[in-house]
Amino acid sequence: MNRAPDKKDAKEIFSAAIEYYMPHQWEAYLVDACGDDEALRQRVRELLEAHRQGDSFLDGAGKATEGQPVTERPGSQIGPYKLLQEIGEGGFGVVYMAEQQEPVRRKVALKIIKPGMDTKQVIARFEAERQALAMMDHPNIAKVLGAGATESGRPFFVMELVKGVPVTEFCDSNKLSTQQRLDLFVTVCHAVQHAHQKGVIHRDIKPSNVMVTLHDNKPMPVIIDFGVSKAISHQLTEKTLFTAYGQMVGTPAYMSPEQAQMSRMDIDTRSDIYSLGVLLYELLTGSTPLDAQQLRGTAYAEMQRMIREEEAPKPSTRVSTLGKALSKIAQDRGTDPKRLGQFLRGDLDWIVMKALEKERSRRYETANGLANDIERFLNDEAVEACPPSLAYQVRKFVGRNRGLVTTASMVMAAVLLGIVGTTIGMLRARHDAGVARTALTEADRLRVEKEREAELAMRAKREADRLRDEAKSQSAEHLMMRASAERDRGDVTLAALLGAEALRQDSGDPERELNHRLRLAADLRQCPRPTEVLFHDSRVLDARFS
Repeated sequence: MNRAPDKKDAKEIFSAAIEYYMPHQWEAYLVDACGDDEALRQRVRELLEAHRQGDSFLDGAGKATEGQPVTERPGSQIGPYKLLQEIGEGGFGVVYMAEQQEPVRRKVALKIIKPGMDTKQVIARFEAERQALAMMDHPNIAKVLGAGATESGRPFFVMELVKGVPVTEFCDSNKLSTQQRLDLFVTVCHAVQHAHQKGVIHRDIKPSNVMVTLHDNKPMPVIIDFGVSKAISHQLTEKTLFTAYGQMVGTPAYMSPEQAQMSRMDIDTRSDIYSLGVLLYELLTGSTPLDAQQLRGTAYAEMQRMIREEEAPKPSTRVSTLGKALSKIAQDRGTDPKRLGQFLRGDLDWIVMKALEKERSRRYETANGLANDIERFLNDEAVEACPPSLAYQVRKFVGRNRGLVTTASMVMAAVLLGIVGTTIGMLRARHDAGVARTALTEADRLRVEKEREAELAMRAKREADRLRDEAKSQSAEHLMMRASAERDRGDVTLAALLGAEALRQDSGDPERELNHRLRLAADLRQCPRPTEVLFHDSRVLDARFS
């Protein structure tokens, strides 16, 4: 649940509304901040309407500033500083160009809280910005030169006056080439790295906060406006500095997904890496990854969803879809549309997309890491950035199309289950048919084998009968001689048959009968078809096993 300011304090609700929300988001914020207090909600509405029309807080609120007059204007004197002209205005502060008269005479930028905006929260943020800038010591970060309070008690601080223009405007008006833009961007990265090393996250890096001025006829980018900066590991001010849970801090078109998520997830330096990626994208293509006008025209929740979820096209893809505007974009970069697309395609595409990863763990770890990869690209060296893996692309697609993927998965699962069931049934049927065929084949084999054995038995019987008839007129001795001759020719079966018939006839002499038995037993051991011989009678069997 969002934590709103004290419901009795219309000034704080008003301050939070104009600091963190766009006009079309005010009403939704008031519903949450004011709860059931309709009188308070109406009071803040009046203040916001007066602010929208350009009136001062005092004019719109009537009593909000408790009678404090607006005394600071061009020509006014604040200590040693004379206000010359207003050069900028934010949600809670006004920036003047001023002239410092002592101890040195110079032009400076003086930022002062607007009348009526001096709530605890705004003063704390104002002080935090001053402290953040005071910690910096880098040529590309605006320096704090002094601080104090006006006669009415409103705090101010004095900064180095940066006489320049936003980085994108400078690059386009001077028609800097893509390589020159990259060189300038590398300098910006090193400045952001310095802030991170000092323990400060900017949280609002965008072209208007990266001003470019000329120094010795060379472009020099300077980072300004640490108004929504955040300390990483230390406290910027002793005053209470609180960003209400549920408030977006930063500029939507340049905001990291974790800033838009408004969860309890801590914001770290990689949030600035994402914003740097958006700035680089705009320097190369002339547009931000998410269209700023489209973001401003969408509902609050939809804007958050777009920042968190919508993937940007690669820079080379974006320029190929610009149509007629591409000619001017290429001309501002001193090239033609075809060469611009070729220059962006490949390594530079992946460098930008790595900085713009929605998952911060996949971005560059540091601003220097991003700068080093760009320098490797400019030196024709291998860069660290590379296309995402197929597995990662599939995971991102699933994340973006969860409902569609779930439905498709259910349909696919049903189809696969049907295919698996059909396949299992078919395999089982094939297995059963195979078993049946095997059983039938085995039955046929056994039948054929039995028929063959029966046929062999009949042939053996007929052969034995023939030999018996033939042997009736021959002596046992003659039969044994024939058996020996058949054995020499290799027909052991016929030799065994002749030996068996000789054994039948020569049974009167025990010694000769024994010799016949031994010879017959030897033949039977070698006989390939003993059935033909064993068909005769028990005496042959006795000879076989004696």
